[in-house]
Amino acid sequence: MSEKILLVEDEELVGTMVRLNLESAGYQVAWLRNGSEGMERAAAERFDLILLDIGLPGLNGLSVLRALRKDGVETPVMLLTARSDVPTKVEALQIGADDYLPKPFDVAELLARVNAVLRRSRSERAIPSDQLVRVGEHGINLETRRAQSTEGEVTLSQKEAALVKLLLRSGGKVLTRSDILDEVWGMDVAPSERTVDNYIVRLRRLFEPDPENPIHILTVRGEGYRFVP
Repeated sequence: MSEKILLVEDEELVGTMVRLNLESAGYQVAWLRNGSEGMERAAAERFDLILLDIGLPGLNGLSVLRALRKDGVETPVMLLTARSDVPTKVEALQIGADDYLPKPFDVAELLARVNAVLRRSRSERAIPSDQLVRVGEHGINLETRRAQSTEGEVTLSQKEAALVKLLLRSGGKVLTRSDILDEVWGMDVAPSERTVDNYIVRLRRLFEPDPENPIHILTVRGEGYRFVP
């Protein structure tokens, strides 16, 4: 079955263009034109992704997103908006957006971002959130983000836990820094590739017997990182 996307967009041209291209790519699309109807539909029906315009009449997109997250709706949300200022992006992140695409946008970029968000969501579902996993001798609870580490019991940040999940899913495949940014951060306000290195250093310090000579989170020179459980 093709994945279902809820599009909440009041601009006729934008909505038509997005719906036609998503349907051409094989997705099922439900298109609504105001925030209140979009919020009700998202709460009542299961979707794989919500594309949500910020500048909706009546209830704006940020208010819709905030209400959905408050009600426990965890469907991935990508915001579409003419507002590209950093404070708006930061607010979107803080209230639970999974991605943010400023208008005007290229159809190819829209489809690539939709695919990336859905891929992350499928990967998240592939590992139960309450599964206890191990990195070497250390156990990690992916639901609570509590972990036994070289520093004792610690609570991983959301990004640290997401990076651990990505490493576990990789199956020994080399992950480039761009891969990691795309999968873990996703937003176009993501930090630089140097930030990935800093997170890797942190995880090594927590879970490697000798962080200077890692045996689990390995550097592949000129490519990225590879995980050995």
